[in-house]
Amino acid sequence: MNNDMLKELLAQEDEIQFSHFNNQTAWELGNLLKLAADKLSASIAIEVYAFEHVLFSYFMPGTNKDNHDWIKRKRQSVMRFGHSSYYQGQYNASKNRDFEAQPHIDPKEYCAHGGSFPIRIKNSGIIGAVTVSGLAQEIDHQLAIDALRELIKNN
Repeated sequence: MNNDMLKELLAQEDEIQFSHFNNQTAWELGNLLKLAADKLSASIAIEVYAFEHVLFSYFMPGTNKDNHDWIKRKRQSVMRFGHSSYYQGQYNASKNRDFEAQPHIDPKEYCAHGGSFPIRIKNSGIIGAVTVSGLAQEIDHQLAIDALRELIKNN
């Protein structure tokens, strides 16, 4: 893992911020992700979590209970540590350590696999996370940021 990738992942977090976010925004974000998965013929699970509530949840045919567990663990990592789950995994890899093996991490509650990205409101901070599960971690991550960028651009 090189520092350029870590910088890029942090730059995504700085760039992708909303001026406002509400239940309707969550619905639109979830739907964008569902449409993107349909275009890829991909089977994913989607969650949009904000204001301490799941505002959108959709499990496509072919997903299972494991996807639910991945979503929960990825989201909880974002909410606790304040960075995308992909960044956390790549950052720990750059330190030659396994995120889940650290003594203060319960691997049943947290993971550092790509697919969950913080939902931020400008000048306010993190209010939630959008999470995708079902594909390779870098694809889950890319789906999330592509949908976020499209929604911000169109609002």
